[in-house]
Amino acid sequence: MLGNETSGDRTEGEGAGRRALVLVENLSVPFDRRVWQECTTLRDAGWEVHVICPRGEKRDTEAEAVIDGVRIHRYPLRAATGGPAGYLKEYGTALWHTLRLARKVGPVDVVHACNPPDLLFLPALWMKRQGARFVFDQHDLVPELYLSRFDRGEDLLYRAVCALERMTYRAADVVLATNESYRDVAVRRGGRRPEDVFVVRSAPDVDRFHPVPPEPELKRGKPHLLCYLGVMGPQDGVDYALRSLAKLRDELGRTDWHAVFVGAGDAFDAMVELSRRLGLAEQVQFTGRIPDADLARYLSTADVCLSPDPRNPLNDVSTMNKVLEYMVMGRPIVSFELREARVSAGDAAVYAPANDEAAFAGLIAGLLDDPEERARMGKIGQERIGGQLSWRHSQLSLLAAYAAACRDRAPLSVGGRVRTGRRPRR
Repeated sequence: MLGNETSGDRTEGEGAGRRALVLVENLSVPFDRRVWQECTTLRDAGWEVHVICPRGEKRDTEAEAVIDGVRIHRYPLRAATGGPAGYLKEYGTALWHTLRLARKVGPVDVVHACNPPDLLFLPALWMKRQGARFVFDQHDLVPELYLSRFDRGEDLLYRAVCALERMTYRAADVVLATNESYRDVAVRRGGRRPEDVFVVRSAPDVDRFHPVPPEPELKRGKPHLLCYLGVMGPQDGVDYALRSLAKLRDELGRTDWHAVFVGAGDAFDAMVELSRRLGLAEQVQFTGRIPDADLARYLSTADVCLSPDPRNPLNDVSTMNKVLEYMVMGRPIVSFELREARVSAGDAAVYAPANDEAAFAGLIAGLLDDPEERARMGKIGQERIGGQLSWRHSQLSLLAAYAAACRDRAPLSVGGRVRTGRRPRR
């Protein structure tokens, strides 16, 4: 039985009569905001959109759902634990379910695979043999993710993930990159032609995600509220943020703040324990994942937002979604010095030298003392999100990528019926 079935406005466009299948392994949909924006953009352009993804734990739990005209097929998946064997089990299960559900969906014009991991090219290759085009949506650079997360160096597993990335690049008809740094990797390391790589930046949905009136009670009786939003994995820098807050208290004598950390991940329990060891339990609140409405309340009340991702091979070239969400809410940001952080935030953030926790704490203190500067930076962030970093620009790039992938081929669906049988490969 299908749940959450609703209808939305449709526009006939270049995708009329075409079917797309989006593959995701590391998040459920529509919880994955980037994927959901891509799906609704394609839907509005006339595509029939299907998604295969894992079920969520507290939301997105139905096996099947039709939401705003997008048909979602979900499978049960337990996140990896226990090292490489755990990941082998997780990815093997995901691939089996993905192939099973892809057979159920049937022929498509485009299979759109989102990493990590760089394994979804395997079901994509099977669908290519049925005539589909393959769009590789590179959310992460998995070799850099491996180096940054596990600190094992360029060992055998590192060489394996590099090989999987090469095979994914080779199999793809076009590549979607989240920023220019990722585009450069696709061209330089992946050997892709520049004209086959399209930058589709992630961006908040400003119609859905916007400031609301601040609620001073969220500050727990303190003059200021600090906020962190995002995943809490080993490479995400929550530990850097907590140690910086301890320095803010102990070395700068500042206790005029309450901090809230919103999100979850592999390191969540460890970060709660670290806050206790640092004596921050009374001033630091961990909420876990919360509904968007509650997230908007915290961000709209925050005086300063934290982006503590340390410099490492992955973070330096990655666009952080939390930075963009801070900007759309008009919040000033403290970040470490990272290449793509500056590209995204510009003067909406201040930047500590890479991984310097004392400097990070000092920048927080400086912003807490300067409400006019905080307001100026917040305005800059909102202007950037509403302009050059808006989803409107990425929508055009996404549709251009699909047009390039489907060039010189007729739609799969003719007269409302889906063609069947093998089609010639390009």
